[in-house]
Amino acid sequence: MLEKMKTFCYLCKFFVIIVMTEVNFQAVNVSLPPLDVKAVQQWIEKVAASHDKRVGRLTYIFCDDEYIIATNRQYLGHDYYTDIITFDYSTRRRIAGDMVISLDTVRSNAAMLNTPYETELQRVVVHGVLHLCGINDKGPGEREIMERHENDALAMIDQPLILHKAENNEV
Repeated sequence: MLEKMKTFCYLCKFFVIIVMTEVNFQAVNVSLPPLDVKAVQQWIEKVAASHDKRVGRLTYIFCDDEYIIATNRQYLGHDYYTDIITFDYSTRRRIAGDMVISLDTVRSNAAMLNTPYETELQRVVVHGVLHLCGINDKGPGEREIMERHENDALAMIDQPLILHKAENNEV
């Protein structure tokens, strides 16, 4: 086994392994938000880099409340609605994962917080990335830390991420 490892390490000196950033967007029971995919990917890469991470494969699944509660029940054993569920497949320095986002809950949270829907959607999109970077929000004081990181990430947006605002505050 040791000899195989030596051979592998020797070969690694001659080959460059490239892992590309891949950010995918899917929709289940809802319309896909009109995101500027390239701008969102660049923003996510900038946020990850600010936490000394690189971006691997990320999949965002936008859905309705019924889909997210079914996912929450099936995979986490939780019987409540939420705005995002993050499945983490990250390695030490490369973030990867699936993020399920309920646009229904994002919309109701935006109304409850009296904030634009687009801003709340961006906050939830980056919330999943921050979880993949190792930031938690369940323990004492962690929610405030997460909010600070979300605000820092939102401040990194340097171009519009949403291509147009749809009618009735739907994106």
